[in-house]
Parts: sequence; structure tokens; C-alpha cells
Amino acid sequence: MNSKKKNIRKTMVFGIIAVLCAGLLSACSAGSGGGASGGGSNEPSGTASGPGGKPKEKVTVNIGVQGNTGILYYARETKAFDKAFAEAGAEVKWYEFASGPPHFEALASGRLDFGSVGGTPVISGQTGGVDFKAIAVTGDGKKSNAIVLPKNSAIKDMKDLKGKKIAVAKGSSAYNFLYRVLEKAGLTDKDVQIIQLQPDEARPALDTGAIDAWSVWEPYVTTAVVQSGDLVLVTGQDLNIFAPGFLIARTKFTEEHPDLTVLFLKEYEKVREYYASHLEEVADMLSKTNKLDKNIVLQVLQKSEPLLSPITPEFAKVHQEQADFLYSVGAINKKLDTSQVLDSRFVDQALKELKEGK
Repeated sequence: MNSKKKNIRKTMVFGIIAVLCAGLLSACSAGSGGGASGGGSNEPSGTASGPGGKPKEKVTVNIGVQGNTGILYYARETKAFDKAFAEAGAEVKWYEFASGPPHFEALASGRLDFGSVGGTPVISGQTGGVDFKAIAVTGDGKKSNAIVLPKNSAIKDMKDLKGKKIAVAKGSSAYNFLYRVLEKAGLTDKDVQIIQLQPDEARPALDTGAIDAWSVWEPYVTTAVVQSGDLVLVTGQDLNIFAPGFLIARTKFTEEHPDLTVLFLKEYEKVREYYASHLEEVADMLSKTNKLDKNIVLQVLQKSEPLLSPITPEFAKVHQEQADFLYSVGAINKKLDTSQVLDSRFVDQALKELKEGK
């Protein structure tokens, strides 16, 4: 009986991810990537010969993009990867996702090779048995998540969330954040009504009063505050909640193309360094590209503090604690050893090669 229940629950996990992803993948637009300097140090995989002297097929590197202000989005818009991957005999294709969890259905089906997500989607992906690796840390996440309220809300304290309708994207970084907030308020998920909504559904629900609060991440927090005058009840920084974000990769791709995995990380770091040191320029470009208020974009960028780091013992510890917490409150159905999906080999190599000028 227990085995049957576990199978049902696992099926439900994949079902949720598949539903979230189905519409997104069908509408995904492939774009051009690259333009930053640099290239792989190994033989270009697209020009090598296979058995019998036949040319190998060109490798396609499928990269997921979430939101419209992050490093990968900027890399796509500035064509910061195409040249480097073309020199290595590979082609870049880009796919858009509304949140972290849909990345993992695409990884599981072999339609995605790399992406950038929060720690909670990584935990959800491991819980669902997806074969992937978290290959680098992209930020500590303290400023990323918040509980947003309508501008006329009567909610003044976390305890006031009791009995309220709260929207969140299940399995996202904001999902873990919501459970943390409830814990600190002395509440559980039984004390509130959690409504599972993606950001494009949650924002109008908040504006129309269909929900009382919204647990979400940047840039949606700042956008709601500036555009609608919405309020921020509490942030991860207020509660000192670390929520490391990760670059993720399909395991089979890293095994078959370790050189391209290192190349991906090297190009990511080049873009990140430029992005972080030219915020005004980046904000100007992103605001024009997306027809957004530059002030909103700049505020989001100033809060982001992106990095590219190996998964240090400190980050690994925080990530394990996050998984343990989600298990303790019943948000995931099994206890995890998160170290099984953490792999810093490629980022260590990438940062070493960049330091050596390769």
C-alpha cells in the first residue's frame, strides 16, 4: 500500500511539472545566442569525424531562460554565446520558462541542456528523479524572494497571513520562502489557503483582489511595487534566509560534452562580469528591449548581485538544510542527500582557465 501511494505521489509530481511546461515548450522560441569572445580549448565537436570517416552531427546546446533581466537573458539578447559555441562546432538554441520547475521536465526529456533556477526547483527536480547536476552557484538569494501585498492590504504582520489566500508557483524558490515565512509566523500551510499560480497569473489576481498575498521573486517584486504601488510584507533579507540559486545541466550532456560544459560556464562568467560592472548600460538595453521602465529594471539589477561560484561547503550546507526543511513540513515526500546532484568540477575548471587566460 505504501509503495502504491509513493508511486501515485511521484506521478503527481511529474504531472504538475508536465502541465506547467507543456504550454511553455510549445511556444518556446529558438533564438540566436552568442557574441562574447572566447572559445573551447578542445577539438571542435562539429568538425570531428565519426565511424567510417563520416562527419559528426553539429551539437545543439539548448539553454533555458527565465525572466527578462538575468544573465542568460542578457546573453541571449546580446548574442554573447553564439560565436564561442560556433567556434567549438556547436549551435545554441534558447527556450523560455515562466519559473524553475518546468526546466526539469525539459531536462528529463532531453530537450534542455542548461538553465538557471532557484534552489527549491533543484530540490523538486531531485525529488522527481530527474537526471541532472547543479554545476555552479549564481547567488545567495537573500534579496530575491518576498511576500507582496495589494497596496490597500490590511495585513501588517506575518501572523496576519492566517486564513488568507496566498499565491505561489509550486516548486519555485518562492515556494520554500513561503513555508519559511509561515514557520517564523508560527503558522503552517493548514492555516492559509495556498493558490498555485505562475507569475503571469498571480499578478492580475493580486491586482483584482482574488488573492490576499503573493510569494514571488525578482523582478516581479519590484515591478509590482513600482507599477501598482503594491506593498512588501517581508523579504528573504529581512529574515536572513539564504536561498542559493544554481546553474543546472543535463547529466548526459555533461558526460558527452565536458568541454562544452566548461565553455558554457566560461562564457557565463564573461557575461556576468560585464553585466555586473555596467548596470546602467545593461538596464538601458533591457528596458528598451522589453519596453519597461528603466528605473524598475535598474532597481532589479541593483538587488540581484549575481555571481558564479563553485558549490562551497557553506552553500551545500544551506541547500541541504532547505531540503530538510521542505521534507519536515511535508512539501516534498522524501528525505534527500542533496550532495548527490551537486557537481563543482566544471566550474572549477572554467574559473581556472579564465584565470590562466585560456
